[in-house]
Amino acid sequence: MSIASLVRRPARLAGAAVVAALALTACGGADAADTDTGTGTGTEGTATTVEVEDNNGVHTVTTPPRSVVVTDNRTFETLADWGVEPTAAAVALMPDTVTFANQDSVIDLGNHREPDLEAVVAAEPDLIVNGQRFAEYHDDFVSLVPDAVVLELDPRDGEPFFDELKRQTTTLGEIFGKQAEAAELVADLEAAMDRVAAAYDPADTVMAVNTSGGQIGYLAPGVGRTLGPVFDAFGMTPALVVDGASDDHQGDDISVEAIADANPDWILVMDRDAAVAADDAEYRPAAEILEGSEALAGVTAVQEGNIVYMPADTYTNEGIQTYTEFFDALAAALEAAG
Repeated sequence: MSIASLVRRPARLAGAAVVAALALTACGGADAADTDTGTGTGTEGTATTVEVEDNNGVHTVTTPPRSVVVTDNRTFETLADWGVEPTAAAVALMPDTVTFANQDSVIDLGNHREPDLEAVVAAEPDLIVNGQRFAEYHDDFVSLVPDAVVLELDPRDGEPFFDELKRQTTTLGEIFGKQAEAAELVADLEAAMDRVAAAYDPADTVMAVNTSGGQIGYLAPGVGRTLGPVFDAFGMTPALVVDGASDDHQGDDISVEAIADANPDWILVMDRDAAVAADDAEYRPAAEILEGSEALAGVTAVQEGNIVYMPADTYTNEGIQTYTEFFDALAAALEAAG
């Protein structure tokens, strides 16, 4: 059986599948006026307002927004696919697969370690889509641009992760007038998840790992970065449970001997360096690390080719499209094995 892998492909529409959007209340503006969208859509229309709820409460947002700042990695691809070009964004964190990553017209705020917060002021936004690595700067944005709505739709603790991705997508669809497109993205995700649920056998054990700096990191069920929520979503049987596991971006330390002893039937993989260090001379692809390890040669997942890799840009592009593509690949591998 061949090893299942996935190369990012262009975003595509799912056809006519449409799902019911989350309930959001739209409010017409009392003094609507013609305005340029300012978001790269190339259209002009009547500005209204929409009332949406995020992690911090209810906000009234002008739609379409005139100037948008985007820092949340999970939203980059969605907004780019919808033709929404931000005035400023965390361009340093964008993969090349996002269309506006290399556009000089977008002000680069830098990364979350040394962000150029003053550039947000220069962008004069009326909406900031904030979150993930930039979540800690919420109060700074509120202080620097008090007239802007700072919207945060990060998955909330205690809520099903993939329901939260749907909430984020649907809310953005309301704000940018892309309700149908948002519904299609949600439908795509649900269809891919249904395939995985139907094909996965709970008798099969699963381990999730990432690779970084030539090392393998353990991604714990439930809490591990990126792949942790997959276990809960499908009731997957862990091959190994480690007490005190974390959500560290490089995963928790694990030896190849521990992986071999756990002997997972399936291994799910995020290659962290593929997104941030693929051009480095010392970069080692995840497939080389896992499949080339003598210590792992006897592991069931390796012997049977049951290793499924997330898209190469996942670490900097963890939005709804990325998970849909991964679940399609995982479902195909599970169906082939069954």
